[in-house]
Amino acid sequence: MKNLNYIIALILIILWVVGFFTHIGGVSVHFLLIGAFTLILINVISDDIDNSPQQNINN
Repeated sequence: MKNLNYIIALILIILWVVGFFTHIGGVSVHFLLIGAFTLILINVISDDIDNSPQQNINN
């Protein structure tokens, strides 16, 4: 599931770059970038929670 989020984030960033340089979509193209960074942050935060030392102590 985490790999899927990274793939979606990569696609959103690519679409943002294409929209930014071709001026397609106007201001709304920046929402793609916001969505991509949101997905990346969610993955980073969930990785930190999954790999926390406290969880390993309890197991």
